[in-house]
Amino acid sequence: MRRWSLSAKQLFKRAACVAALLAGLALAQAVPPAGGNNSPDQLNTVLTRMDQTAQKFRTTQADFTWDQYQKVVDETETQKGTLYFRRAKGGIEMAAQITEPTKKYVLFSDSKVRMYEPSPLDRETVYNTGKNKADVESFMVLGFGGGGHALLKSFDVRYLGSEDAQGVKADKLELVPKSQRTRNTFSQIVLWIDPARGVSVQQKLLSPEGDYRLAKYSNIQLNPKIPDDVFKLKTTAKTTVVSPQG
Repeated sequence: MRRWSLSAKQLFKRAACVAALLAGLALAQAVPPAGGNNSPDQLNTVLTRMDQTAQKFRTTQADFTWDQYQKVVDETETQKGTLYFRRAKGGIEMAAQITEPTKKYVLFSDSKVRMYEPSPLDRETVYNTGKNKADVESFMVLGFGGGGHALLKSFDVRYLGSEDAQGVKADKLELVPKSQRTRNTFSQIVLWIDPARGVSVQQKLLSPEGDYRLAKYSNIQLNPKIPDDVFKLKTTAKTTVVSPQG
């Protein structure tokens, strides 16, 4: 296994960004209204609906489009594929099969984010989240299996009204991380929640540098039967494994 050195901050940011691709918190107080759209009653209704979905959550499958914008070069990279979640004994497991523009596979399991790039690279990159596991996992379940009121421990949450997103009249929530370390990675997160199903149909994660990742979800299936092999990387005997170290 090949290794190279990264700072703890860089390692956390990379692991969190990979998990956020995919983008157990307790109750606290939401941010008071900043504009006409916000309402404690409306916010509570959305969060309660998300709580109800989370209680029944076992698995989720959805198609996605991820737009990654980098301000410094003013360019947007788009990836498409299918995302899978399931609740396992050790916590949440996530798998993503990226089909465009090039094939990649991402897996979060056993405190590790693993990304496999098949031919011609045939390379697996392993990020060990270690003590940051809970932080990385919290990014993954935003709007997919995570409770609504649970968000309020780690985020200041505002209701921004309703807006059309992915074919539904979605409830729009703004999340600002309370942790300075998290704000160094994502200064703001916006969720568009389907009021009928209590899941996110669209997410936008913005960095302090002006970069953002916009995730759009379609063909969302709640609690489908997902084969176990979806949560296994299909590497080869010649796969090179690299592991950034903090």
